Amino acid sequence: MTSTGPLVTTTRGPVRGERRADGSSRFLGIPYAKPPVGDLRFAAPEPPEPWTEPLDATAYGPTAQRRPFAEVTTIPEPSVPGAGVLNLNVFTPDTAPAEGLPVLVWIHGGGYVAGSAASPWYDGAAFNRDGVVLVSLGYRLGIEGFLHLEDAPDNRGVRDWIAALEWVRDNIASFGGDPAKVTVAGQSAGGGAVLTLLSVPSAQGLFRGALAVSGALLRPDGPETARAASRLLTARTGLPATAAALRDLDDDEILALQDRLAEDGPDREGLPPMLALAPFADGELIPVPPAEALTTGDAGADVPLMLGFTADEFSQFPGPEGVPLPVLLGAFGLDPARTAEFAAAYPAAPEGALFGQALTDVMFRAPNLAVADARAARERPTWLYEFAWRSPLSGLAPHCVDLPFAFDLLDADGVPEVAGATPPQALADAVHRAWVAFVKDQNPGASWPRYTAGTRATRVWDTESRVEGDPLAPVRDLWLD
Repeated sequence: MTSTGPLVTTTRGPVRGERRADGSSRFLGIPYAKPPVGDLRFAAPEPPEPWTEPLDATAYGPTAQRRPFAEVTTIPEPSVPGAGVLNLNVFTPDTAPAEGLPVLVWIHGGGYVAGSAASPWYDGAAFNRDGVVLVSLGYRLGIEGFLHLEDAPDNRGVRDWIAALEWVRDNIASFGGDPAKVTVAGQSAGGGAVLTLLSVPSAQGLFRGALAVSGALLRPDGPETARAASRLLTARTGLPATAAALRDLDDDEILALQDRLAEDGPDREGLPPMLALAPFADGELIPVPPAEALTTGDAGADVPLMLGFTADEFSQFPGPEGVPLPVLLGAFGLDPARTAEFAAAYPAAPEGALFGQALTDVMFRAPNLAVADARAARERPTWLYEFAWRSPLSGLAPHCVDLPFAFDLLDADGVPEVAGATPPQALADAVHRAWVAFVKDQNPGASWPRYTAGTRATRVWDTESRVEGDPLAPVRDLWLD
């Protein structure tokens, strides 16, 4: 650590960051809670011990991810060893502006079992350029973050998000941000985190806006599902689903338990096929299932929400070999008699891709459309989009491809492997500009009208972006009505 980097004092102690060539600064790996080890491994997050000497904040801190989500992942997400995984990063254009700057708090994805805030795709440089402070955070994953344990608080990962937002409230002014102008955002599991936080009473007041990118909201998401996951773990491994039984296991042993929990089998009844370890309604921190709270209750009523998804999310995934499409659709809850109607809704999709399209609809498009429709019916400020630009490499607009455009980082590591050698900068300019406008003004711009029950105006991001009236009507008709 050099002694010339910018020095900021937080409520727990001073931190020294790094000045960048463009004049902005970054502070990496700042602890917002104690390392979750020993008795704290499955406990609610606790504030870190105070320190007096400047903390070196020039390198990313430890990540809860100990291995990637898969051998090849779309987003480069490094795993950083170490115990202090409850840390965050602050990217700021100015630590002492004349007026506090708007703040974007970013929650990474990874299916709630993987992901890393240290990704080069989450660098805050472009947001800093445009007058926004960006904060990215790490949180407990998998068993440590989300498995229901009889002797530990539920939804520990959710508690981590709240602890990080509380840190932002108490400290971001020292980095040039305005704690009254915080927008919380995330993608995939991170988008699900945003939608979950809208339904958590104790999180209200910690952010004024919400931006959910391909947010994962699955049903069922209540206590019965969480208890079923705990019972399955015990049945398959013989270990009690308690903090006492799991506390002293090393990382590899915990990951082995997660692998056992994820295996297919007839004993998975009561569990969704994916995201068995995820936020759930525990009756305390999360009073009711987030999907229910957002579509039938008053959750997030006064919080402007921008949400959407890509056109093809998981369309590249083939279905189980030899299983007829009507049977697969029936497993997703669609009347098999409507198979021809479903196929007709996606005339450009080859038959082998229809399972992936159904998975895309069930996991992302239909749940988020339901949230948008419910909010529109109650005249709550909502903006809906579909990212439809298709990569020349895959011919699809798959999961995650929109992020380099939103962060305006088309030159980041890993982007050419996903978006090709020359992704359209004009599209990145437009998407990023809308994000910045939403963070600053809680409105993505005059050219993008609100999503209302009358118009269902939807922004379609493409080489030639446009606003369409209810382009997702087939999704509603098939999966919601």
